[in-house]
Amino acid sequence: MKKKDLYSDKFIKSLKNHDLYNLRMIPKSDLHNHFVLGGSREYIQLQTSIEIPFIKEVLSSMQDMHKWNDTNIGTRFNTKEMRKLLIDATFVQAKIDGITILEIGEDVWGLGEFFNNDIDELINAFIDANQRIAPEIELRLQIGLSRHCPVNYLLKCLEHFWGHDIFYSIDLYGDEHAQPIENFIPIYKKAKSEGLRLKAHIGEWGTANDVKKGIELLELNEVQHGIAAVNSEEIIHFLIKNNIRLNITPTSNVKLGRVQHLKSHPIRKLYKSGVDVTINSDDILIFDSDVSKEYLRLYEAETLTAEELDNIRINGLCKVN
Repeated sequence: MKKKDLYSDKFIKSLKNHDLYNLRMIPKSDLHNHFVLGGSREYIQLQTSIEIPFIKEVLSSMQDMHKWNDTNIGTRFNTKEMRKLLIDATFVQAKIDGITILEIGEDVWGLGEFFNNDIDELINAFIDANQRIAPEIELRLQIGLSRHCPVNYLLKCLEHFWGHDIFYSIDLYGDEHAQPIENFIPIYKKAKSEGLRLKAHIGEWGTANDVKKGIELLELNEVQHGIAAVNSEEIIHFLIKNNIRLNITPTSNVKLGRVQHLKSHPIRKLYKSGVDVTINSDDILIFDSDVSKEYLRLYEAETLTAEELDNIRINGLCKVN
């Protein structure tokens, strides 16, 4: 992206004016978005009459989030057409929010559950929504893995995904303590040979050492969350030395009780220390956390200055090695 297209002056002015409307007009990336929960609640209600409230209180555990999910999502979207509707809703939301780079994808188990193990149909569902709703958005299609699934099961599912150049990255998510991170080494070795960008959720609930261990064992390029790294100067320097990007979701961290206040969010120290960070949404339907709101909330909490937030925004729009 050329410098003249980055709109820094407008972005900084919009933050200082607390102008969410104009913030939405400015290019941003969303590199940590779980599409099932990452769409427009207004669009979903318009299409289905299903009202999905967001969480206002601070939760005490991931189990609380799962309870919310069971109550408000449940099995109502467990058909192919409803799955496609959620993909549409995510592109609608991203378009409204000025997202120009969107990294989303389906969990590997969803291929059999919703797309009859037809990988082309799955891929086309995302490409079609992209072209119909927001062709200006660069789609980075991701392969999703759940830590709760046995590795042999995941490897079998992944046989359908390997060899398709459309996939940009692979991501591991779910309970960080579900099984040892080293169990996933065979998957990540294969993913690396396929040319995928390697990502995993680490350091949201675990420790700084967990972040380093996951990066080393899986040879990660990026970490989703990774905020526990703030507790170790050694790990901070390790991230900087190895050019590891952290894709951070501030409101999600607060609502899940991982951070007490936005003002004291680890992104402040991580950024000022020189760690490569981006700001993202995570689960918009749960946390009311679209990317423009995330930037404005961090500015209003005085976590970072408008100029620092603009640097982070631009960083998220830049290609990484």
